[in-house]
Amino acid sequence: MSDAERPTDGGATDEFEPIQVFSEAEEMDLRPGADNCYKCSTCDTNCPVAEVDDEFPGPKFQGPEQWRLKRKDDHDVDDSVMKCSNCMRCDSACPSDVPLSQMHNTARGEYVDEQMDTFSREYVRNRILANYRRLAPLGSMFPRTTNFVMSLSATQWLGEKLLGITSEREFPSFATETFREWWEKRGGTATSRKRAREAREKRGGAQRRNDTTRIAYFHGCYSNYNTPEVAKSLVRVYEYFGYEVVVPDQHCSGTPMFANGMLDDARRSAETNVRELAAAIEEGADIVASCSSCSMSLRQEYPELFDLAGIDDVAANTWDAVEYLRVHEDLEAELEGTTVEEDLSFAYHAPCHARNQGLDGQTIELLSRIDGVEAHDVGDSCSGISGTYGWKAENYDTSMKIGAEMFEHMADANADTGLTECPTCSMQMEHGTGYEITHTLEVFDAALVGTKTEGRIQ
Repeated sequence: MSDAERPTDGGATDEFEPIQVFSEAEEMDLRPGADNCYKCSTCDTNCPVAEVDDEFPGPKFQGPEQWRLKRKDDHDVDDSVMKCSNCMRCDSACPSDVPLSQMHNTARGEYVDEQMDTFSREYVRNRILANYRRLAPLGSMFPRTTNFVMSLSATQWLGEKLLGITSEREFPSFATETFREWWEKRGGTATSRKRAREAREKRGGAQRRNDTTRIAYFHGCYSNYNTPEVAKSLVRVYEYFGYEVVVPDQHCSGTPMFANGMLDDARRSAETNVRELAAAIEEGADIVASCSSCSMSLRQEYPELFDLAGIDDVAANTWDAVEYLRVHEDLEAELEGTTVEEDLSFAYHAPCHARNQGLDGQTIELLSRIDGVEAHDVGDSCSGISGTYGWKAENYDTSMKIGAEMFEHMADANADTGLTECPTCSMQMEHGTGYEITHTLEVFDAALVGTKTEGRIQ
């Protein structure tokens, strides 16, 4: 993928008419070409769940075959659709551009609406996991108390017995100060504008590829409540290049809601996000996200599933944070010859949702420019956690089996620290290996700005 290229919607052309997954889902048009599935099974062979779970029928059944059954015989959605991890690898694997993940999202939504008991433990658990943003503000009000309570073995045992949330994992810690609290205390957009202007003046007539100087940051839930150091690094790195950062009001990207079939919840979040981000675009901003799942959601899943004013503009103007700098700035030259405080060796995992956007090679290439930094790609295997999927007790063993190859490669990498752009992949990496995990933006922050970020980069 060249620097100027952007991921597309699968290569669809105007000769196809949009078709619907299920007759009941009248508002959910698929990308053109859904009838092109000729049962080659490429999607099944690339599915990490099917590889380790013999009872999972695979994405081909969950998508085109189930759709055909619905269209012809009005079958119920098979409950195995809830075993799909939403890694979306099937989309990029399909040689015919069949919109598999959109079919899966639609099928999950119908299954939850029509076949799942809303009073069941599974529904309540899934609703809680899908709506992390509803609970996170409560936990972050008293972060130390919350972290203590959630770390108790009794709490974890109750979570599994009452809700089916696995007790094998440690709950992520809340930060003592959220990113948005830090942002406001720092002075918000006014301070960012000042620092960006100073950076541009300092750089003088340095050649720029991009005329845009304003960035709307979609930080997502996890970078706000749990790892604000990632969001702070993004702000500092973008200001280094002369960008004024704005932080619009925002809800969850919807990724965990799609994965759990909570499409009404996802639509409500999308309505807020599209409205706020579209307004930022009108004011001259491009949108960047530090989480690969968030950028994937805004780029692909929103326009596939919802018909909202401004949604196509949001999708077209959303970028992964590292990708944006690689395309619009001479990032390679800026990093060339920079150093970090101590030599660092990283075991890097490219998230599935980064691979689906064509971004899997960029991090290794860029980090090679920094003196004293080694980054080892641990292969193209899935981490196995897939957001909320690996937090469900019934999926935990499957999640760890999927991640086993990644764990093995990380151990062989002889690295000091793990590295990824996905927050839930980082949970799995740490859980399976004991590594400290950091984000690519934190490394750029250390190399370009000289920041040593809160102990995450040793």
